[in-house]
Amino acid sequence: MAAASARLAILLALLAASSALAAAQKAKAAKPAAGPAGAADAAPPTDVNKALKDDQFSEFKQLLHDTRVDTQINAQLTDSYNGLTIFAPTNAAFDKLKAGVLNGLSPQNQIQLVLYCVLPRFYSLSMLGTLDGKVNTQGSGHDGPYKYDIKRAGNNVNVSTGVNSMLLGSPVSKDFPLAVYPVDKVPLPYELFGPKPPTPAPAPAPAPAKSKTKKKHKKSAGIAEPPVADDSTASDGADKKSAAAGLVGTRWVAAVGVVAAAVLGGLF
Repeated sequence: MAAASARLAILLALLAASSALAAAQKAKAAKPAAGPAGAADAAPPTDVNKALKDDQFSEFKQLLHDTRVDTQINAQLTDSYNGLTIFAPTNAAFDKLKAGVLNGLSPQNQIQLVLYCVLPRFYSLSMLGTLDGKVNTQGSGHDGPYKYDIKRAGNNVNVSTGVNSMLLGSPVSKDFPLAVYPVDKVPLPYELFGPKPPTPAPAPAPAPAKSKTKKKHKKSAGIAEPPVADDSTASDGADKKSAAAGLVGTRWVAAVGVVAAAVLGGLF
């Protein structure tokens, strides 16, 4: 009788275990159909607007939408094997900008400013800490891609643009393919906000051509310099003087002759 009771107890325990196992398997099989929201939460982040759902990013989200960069980012997240990293300025960061800075940019430069906040691959915080030097972004200009100077700063990472610098906040998205780090300043690319090189000075005017006219002789103070005559003029002058002297001599001889004749005539 005791043996029969023991067998019955074992049988009941087996039945209870079997029922519990069946119920667990049934619940597991029904979970995907009953909980689509849970499955969606586990999906990799491919929508930048969902990643920036916090109200502190409302101004950055608006700028992403106005420039249509959010559409480009979402397409890359769906299609890229490298992923993306975003340095997302908070509303407080935009409040620190001088009035009119954003409105003073052309539409193309506004797009470049937003793309400057996006790195063309996924970086975890530990990966960013291993970087030391220039890192490309998706912003670019005539001289190539706009860059950051990224270096470790203790347990954090310092990001410098050449115009301003900032430390990264705790990531709001850290799963591949999208990493998003809040920053308390709007990253300002050097190519757009750095000092402009000075305008080169105009080339000097060419020196005037030297005159080929004959140089004039300087005169000594108080002394008149005799005029310079060529050989023909000097010769003509000498001839005229000789002729005049001869004429005077002839006339003088004739006059003496006349006087002598008069004297002789009076004596006889």
